[in-house]
Amino acid sequence: MQAEGVKPTTQTVLSRDGTPIACERRGQGHPLILVDGALCSRAMGPSGPLAKALEGDFTVFRYDRRGRGDSGDSGDTLPYAVEREVDDIEAVLRAAGGEAYVWGMSSGAMLALMAATRLPGITKLALYEAPLIVDDSRPATQGDWTTIRQAIADDRRGDAVGAFLKSVGMPGLLIAVMKLTPIWRKLKAVAHTLPYDGAIVAGDQLGKPLDPARWTSLGVPALVTDGGKSPLWMRHGNKALAQALPNARHQTLAGQNHMLKSAAHAPVLTAFFNGRD
Repeated sequence: MQAEGVKPTTQTVLSRDGTPIACERRGQGHPLILVDGALCSRAMGPSGPLAKALEGDFTVFRYDRRGRGDSGDSGDTLPYAVEREVDDIEAVLRAAGGEAYVWGMSSGAMLALMAATRLPGITKLALYEAPLIVDDSRPATQGDWTTIRQAIADDRRGDAVGAFLKSVGMPGLLIAVMKLTPIWRKLKAVAHTLPYDGAIVAGDQLGKPLDPARWTSLGVPALVTDGGKSPLWMRHGNKALAQALPNARHQTLAGQNHMLKSAAHAPVLTAFFNGRD
């Protein structure tokens, strides 16, 4: 439910390199920034329903990552670098008043974690299903990301989307059905950003243990969650991430998977961010 008397507003913030980032603000309370995963934007993905479920407790900021939605062609300054996406979160953080909690999902979870290690204004961090492969419970993804990058270089956006969905475990029959639906055109429209997500996560999808030394500078409390119906490799990776972070707790949400349901997540996030977990 929308906080009484507070209507959603949109604005454009400028990242450090001058890239315009489209941002939406809704609700009332302590600022909370939501960071989407691959192929998602404000118009397509889980952050919209989640923001609505959280707006009664927080001032929720969600934004189009560079190259997507209203941070589209004019918001895709090249060459790409992961550090520029951290700068984008910094720009949203300034719009939030310089201090905020941050939540991220999938590749957005790893991006949020990178931001939290660099930006002192992030005071609490919640992560859902960072796509980490830390053992032999599934194959590594080097070849998949090579295929995706080549497809984008050849302007074969549909092939890139198909390769990505196959890599994350979507059955081939379901991919074939999706190609016949309107969503496929929307996915192809942001397919050029898939290599960006690859740059964020590919190094942690090699089947190797995580090195806790990477995150010794992270001083904020963190909640790392996964779904009870998600594959073992995903759950192994997130449990390992929680163990590697200096001040983190791991929680598996019963009955959930990578298709985020805001009704299941909002109470968990509200309790964590408000110190009631």
